[in-house]
Amino acid sequence: MNAQAEKRTYESQLEHARDFIKRNDHFLVVAHVNPDGDAASSTFAVGWLLKRLGKHFTMVNEDVMPRKFSYLWGYNQLMEVADLSDDLIIEAVISVDCADESRIGKVRERFPVDVPLLNIDHHPTNDYFGHVQLIREDAAATVELLFDLTAKLGVQMTRELAECIYTGLLTDTGGFRYSNTSPEVMRIASDLLQHGVQGHQLAETLLETITRSHIAVLQRALGTLSFAFEHKICWISVSAEDIELTKASPEDLEGLIQYPRNIEGVEVGLLFKQVDGNRVKISFRSSGNVDVAKVAKSFGGGGHVRASGCTLDGPLPNVIQQVVAAIGRALE
Repeated sequence: MNAQAEKRTYESQLEHARDFIKRNDHFLVVAHVNPDGDAASSTFAVGWLLKRLGKHFTMVNEDVMPRKFSYLWGYNQLMEVADLSDDLIIEAVISVDCADESRIGKVRERFPVDVPLLNIDHHPTNDYFGHVQLIREDAAATVELLFDLTAKLGVQMTRELAECIYTGLLTDTGGFRYSNTSPEVMRIASDLLQHGVQGHQLAETLLETITRSHIAVLQRALGTLSFAFEHKICWISVSAEDIELTKASPEDLEGLIQYPRNIEGVEVGLLFKQVDGNRVKISFRSSGNVDVAKVAKSFGGGGHVRASGCTLDGPLPNVIQQVVAAIGRALE
């Protein structure tokens, strides 16, 4: 935790976040690399709020935003790091859905020295980086905090903003199926539906529609399905060759983790994605008996008790052996 940071009450954090936004004007809005639904919708929700408040802002991410989020306000305004002008005025940074500063990726290299940063997040492993923090680890998604911040800023909800917030809730709760689907989440979702969100259409777009390349890479991944520790651990892997042959995008790899996790009797499901010959990204999903956030954190990653991730260097077989052994120790 930042030595100067203090865990304040949630209400106090909302007030400090509001004041941070009001006293600055030129913002850079960032989220974690390989943005998922919550990172994407949080980025655009913050951008929408800043626009409504008359602020100057630039939204940027190291990676390409998945096409399925193209219906969200601000999608076409998102910039790549290389396109940022050297003359861009950055008075403050707002980071969303990042458990630590390294998750921002290469965008950090464009931050001015000592630029004030507002850290908005919901991961229990957040290290409270930045100058101001708005963090609630029991929230289902970062957009849940942005819903509250909208009210604190005195900004009226519209369909554009409602679609952003609903998208983050829908994706981070697995279509309102995961254990983080709290009564508050459903209350917020109900409010957003009253502002014109077409929930069934978003569910079709985000949860039901799949690409041919997703099916192609799934076929290859299921061929690697393996078990350990009396079938309590199950995993699949995707090699760099698989990705190249199927022309799968990062978006196509989403959802693969559910196949090992959803098998009867499995307590921890794992997905190993080989980025190149010597780097592997690992996704963890737990039934709840194993805190996979702790395991991921031991490898330099983080996340939630039931859903976490990390990246390791090494050949794919070695990484698999190392991570499965760590999960096995956690089971014991």
